[in-house]
Amino acid sequence: MTTATIRPNASPGGGQPGSPAADQWPDVAAVPGGPVRALAARMLLHRIAARLPIRVQAADGAVSGSGDAESPLLRIRRDGPFYRRIGAGVTGLAEGYMAGDWDSPDLVALLTVCSRHLTTLVPGPLLRMRRWYAARSPAAEQATLEGARANIRRHYDLSDDLFALFLDPTMTYSSAVFAAGDTLADAQQRKIAALLDLTRVGPGTTVLEIGTGWGELALQAAARGAQVTTLTISRAQCAKATARVAAAGLADRVDVQLCDYRQATGRYDVILSVEMIEAVGEPYWPAYFSTLDRLLAPGGRVGLQSITMPHDRMLATLSGHTWIHKYIFPGGQIPSLEAIRAALDEHTGLRIGADFPMGDHYARTLDEWRTRFLAAAEEVGRLGFDPVFRRMWDLYLAYSEAGFRSGYLDVHQLLLQRP
Repeated sequence: MTTATIRPNASPGGGQPGSPAADQWPDVAAVPGGPVRALAARMLLHRIAARLPIRVQAADGAVSGSGDAESPLLRIRRDGPFYRRIGAGVTGLAEGYMAGDWDSPDLVALLTVCSRHLTTLVPGPLLRMRRWYAARSPAAEQATLEGARANIRRHYDLSDDLFALFLDPTMTYSSAVFAAGDTLADAQQRKIAALLDLTRVGPGTTVLEIGTGWGELALQAAARGAQVTTLTISRAQCAKATARVAAAGLADRVDVQLCDYRQATGRYDVILSVEMIEAVGEPYWPAYFSTLDRLLAPGGRVGLQSITMPHDRMLATLSGHTWIHKYIFPGGQIPSLEAIRAALDEHTGLRIGADFPMGDHYARTLDEWRTRFLAAAEEVGRLGFDPVFRRMWDLYLAYSEAGFRSGYLDVHQLLLQRP
């Protein structure tokens, strides 16, 4: 299976649905064969639609499914390619959306229904055969020192201007925490304040941040009087964060380093890591948590914000190579709370001292991001990202929001301390 390398198209905004550039999107441009698999996929989809409150509209306009007129609609634009893609493998449905084979008037609602029934969508015998046909993670995407840098380049180094189109002015790319009347920027500041309060960051505190992003958390910690060292392996984010620190007049309090967490040195009163563990990769969780333990000073606190998923689903996806891995987050793995606790118990002296789950807030955050992204379609095109990329990111943001709305995904702010 081809691993996608996403880059701006040489012809900004070029291409039409169903005609993706074969050099950039080989597995989207190619429609697989396999009429028998396509027939099986058609039967399976209509079996699913008969059990769930959804509707399926064929290319000729015929509608099937158990849903009523208010139920989410999956609208097939090209029957043949649609069924051949989903018959060919687990990434086929998403690649069909990228190609324009199908769409939905309410994509989040459709995906939320599917997410709520995820474990029963595929019949048991087919699910048990998954290990025989599901793609495995490529060795090149393992989060070694070099592999982690390559993985990060494929997502976070796409374009600062792209992220600026849908993030708030703080350039914060993680779940916000909303209160009544909050704008997205207000809610992101609220999230950051909550994490700094949880870990008691204040004047004289030495802080290590693992995963700089575009620098807002480091800036806010320094504004409280802390001395901050922040680590990133993204060259683009390192440059942007360094410039923001200088513009804020905080260069004497914030040291932005292009450094992998495994190579960090020193001892710190507080360690902060916001939605970075998801990029670490399950084989490297022991190294990640051991590093937190090694770098934390006696009496210190760790503020960890992590997306989580149910433990059984995490175990089922550990070795698989999903559409999200292939196109969005190579090498990543969302942990479960059980996996975090087990890694802490086995590899550190740290334990969870406080837990704030906030999945509903992430659903709203993603809704805000997707609304902004779709509204900025022309600007995204002018940056050089073609229609296939725009449909891919539309699906990624909608798929993620559906995960939180259904409860399949959650996100937690955790306080880690030595007992």
